[in-house]
Amino acid sequence: MLASTGTAQAWGFFSHRLINRLAVFTLPPDMIGFYKANIDYLTDNATRPDSRRTVVPGEAPRHFLDVDVYGDSAVYKLPRSYPDAVAQLGEDSLLRHGIVPWQVARMKGQLTAAFQAHDTDRILHLSADMGHYIADACVPLHTTHNYNGQLTGQRGIHALWESRLPELLSAGYDFFTGPAPYLDRPTQTIWAAVGRSHAAVDSVLGFERELSRKLPDDRKYGFEQRGNLTVRTYSRDFAREYHQRLNGQVERQMRLALRLVGAFWYTAWVDAGQPDLNALPRTPSEKEQQRLALEAKQAAQAPTTPVAGHED
Repeated sequence: MLASTGTAQAWGFFSHRLINRLAVFTLPPDMIGFYKANIDYLTDNATRPDSRRTVVPGEAPRHFLDVDVYGDSAVYKLPRSYPDAVAQLGEDSLLRHGIVPWQVARMKGQLTAAFQAHDTDRILHLSADMGHYIADACVPLHTTHNYNGQLTGQRGIHALWESRLPELLSAGYDFFTGPAPYLDRPTQTIWAAVGRSHAAVDSVLGFERELSRKLPDDRKYGFEQRGNLTVRTYSRDFAREYHQRLNGQVERQMRLALRLVGAFWYTAWVDAGQPDLNALPRTPSEKEQQRLALEAKQAAQAPTTPVAGHED
């Protein structure tokens, strides 16, 4: 059987899991024990928001923001308050073109409240999910309406940038970021991350276009075995040369993502009054495990038809 390069799903499962896992090691001593005890939960559930896309109404827009729909400078001008954005742009437009920075800001408040309530299940649930959305905000193609090159004849570039390159080359990346910093202005921080990502869109598309002109399709693509499937994917030579032209861009964005994930977790904890996490249950409850199992079952049974929002 032959499979295509696949649909674009954020950083890809590999990268999302790696980002959440490495973010744990940026935390201070008063947090790291609790988070390390649950590192497998945070790793395994890093991809849960992608699995929910066809199950939960309104999930898809939480992963992206089509900055260019509102104008390339819009990232500096859009309202930082979601109610203000609804009043200015209308909720239909927001849900069509993405809400990722507003989603991260909202979840920071929710995680702070979970720490204040000493609610282990909610802390873990929100930490895993928020890590996913923060990482998505660090992907350039999550900030443009041309999210998969579908408008420029570059369909498939999404999976190339955020899945193929990290899976092939991340073993050589430097992921050292130092301790997670406290964020004085977390809302401004996530918007700055979106702005940085959007500034990279031209190079993401431009370098792929130049390289595609240089290499014919029989060198651009190849076939690899994935389980029982023979998969058509970008060749290793094409991926490596594209990676070289990007000059470390994917590595920098992954490093930014894991630093921000740790920083948002840490900031929420500090703003909650630095509760003693060692006094909390060290593992998710049976109720939480049952909830996750039900969610996984629903996702597996969900229809495969696309949902609105970067579904290509």
